[in-house]
Amino acid sequence: MSDMTLNPPRSSSSTARPADRASLTSWVAVLAGMIGAFMAILNIQITNASLLDIEGGIGTGVDNGAWISTSYLIGEIVVIPLTDYLSRVFSFRRYIIANTILFPLFSIACAFTHDLGSMIVMRGLQGFAGGILIPMAFTMVLTKLPKSQQPIGLALFALSVTFAPAIGPTIGGYLTENYGWRTIFFINLPPSIVMAVALALTLERQPMRLSLLREGDWAGIITMAIGLSALQTVLEEGNKDDWFASPFIFRLAIVAAAFLSAFVAIELTVKNPLVNLRLLARRNFGVGVLAQVLIGFALFGTVYILPQYLGQVQRYNAEQIGNVLAWTGLPQLLLIPLLPLLMKRYEPRSIAFVGLSLFAVSCFMNTTLSPDTAGDQLWVPNIVRAIGQALVLTPISAITTAGIAPSEAGAASGLSNMLRNLGGAVGTATLGTILTKREQFHSNIIGQSVTLYREEVRQRIADLTHYFASHGISDSAAAQHKALAALGSTVRRQALILGFSDTYAVLGVLLAIAALTLLFTRKVKGTSDAGVAH
Repeated sequence: MSDMTLNPPRSSSSTARPADRASLTSWVAVLAGMIGAFMAILNIQITNASLLDIEGGIGTGVDNGAWISTSYLIGEIVVIPLTDYLSRVFSFRRYIIANTILFPLFSIACAFTHDLGSMIVMRGLQGFAGGILIPMAFTMVLTKLPKSQQPIGLALFALSVTFAPAIGPTIGGYLTENYGWRTIFFINLPPSIVMAVALALTLERQPMRLSLLREGDWAGIITMAIGLSALQTVLEEGNKDDWFASPFIFRLAIVAAAFLSAFVAIELTVKNPLVNLRLLARRNFGVGVLAQVLIGFALFGTVYILPQYLGQVQRYNAEQIGNVLAWTGLPQLLLIPLLPLLMKRYEPRSIAFVGLSLFAVSCFMNTTLSPDTAGDQLWVPNIVRAIGQALVLTPISAITTAGIAPSEAGAASGLSNMLRNLGGAVGTATLGTILTKREQFHSNIIGQSVTLYREEVRQRIADLTHYFASHGISDSAAAQHKALAALGSTVRRQALILGFSDTYAVLGVLLAIAALTLLFTRKVKGTSDAGVAH
């Protein structure tokens, strides 16, 4: 059994009633863990609204600036599956406290970088330290809280996973516009200090088990690290480099496929696997993780698409983008704490189905974007999305973890969190590609109609030429050239808007599929009975 099991096993007999309530010490530890998960997920998105400022600050171009987010995600996705193993080697307490200290240090180091190379290294190390905080928070819910109180813990974890991406660009945008982009890397320090002190006071001391290093699944670790790093790079850079038309992306995709295939083969045959892939064969866990992958796709996808739309189409600055996105996060603060009460009255599958349906509806509401669709017009879809997101992750986590023993908590947490984050990476890359391709498609369609053979087009050019001629451009040829450029810009803007509408349609369909997958899970016992459930 893992030494992360911090509470003794409970009997199902009536004599074990005191174990149905976690101690104050356990709750302090769990809440401290949630701070870490929140900060780690927040830092995935906190740079999104501020990328242009960061790129300017370190003197790199827009294309290369994507590595600021990519390197952090690579670090996170690689370390999440390693967390269960390394926490047994160094002890749960030492490992989480050490990374709680390293996370803000690497974050502050990002603020002092002056070139892209050092920024990539520091962000990668920050992601490697922060990535362990996500699955360890989830593990503490499953190991330190009794079944009857786990829905409360799962709700707190859901708040971290869904609220942090939504509020990240808001915080980043505000700090960037008012205090400069470097300040977004300093905000991790105060909560990290609180977290480290709380964990040091509440977690039990345990001996290190360095002998496990000799027994480690090193072949699995190496193939996983190389495979996931290559895959993440392909996903983040593929669209910019026209995917397999680029020799670099093509070779990297082959590396990812080869090493990840080897990783799966190793994990299914080795005696002590790094990642217990056999957990996916369990019906609720496997289907629940599939739903979480699709949710990760939509969750990270919407947080990626909306700032892009507001910045590229509506020319919003970082703070304005953050203010719009805030309405997808703030309502969740009110709704998610109510989930444990809802789960006592209604089946988790029903709650999750309603949540996914509302999330899908909010995406379909954005399929009718127009040049007039800006912050105010996005308020209602954002509220609907917030309600939907609030109802999704807690019940799905309950469905996924039903039947997971405390000794399997670390493995289950690492696997589910890794795949959800990987789903988010796939989502961001896929939506970026869809946006590019659909913008080109719509531009060609619109361009076929905007020709000089049409009277309304000639009249529009004449009006624009007159406008520019009357506003300081005396040369008629220059005014006409300016008019043609303005008309071309209008066509491109409209094509871009239609492309964004198409990405929301894709998100809506995938969320509908995620809702349907829940029909294949087994019914989970009501949480009122969970105190005696195993």
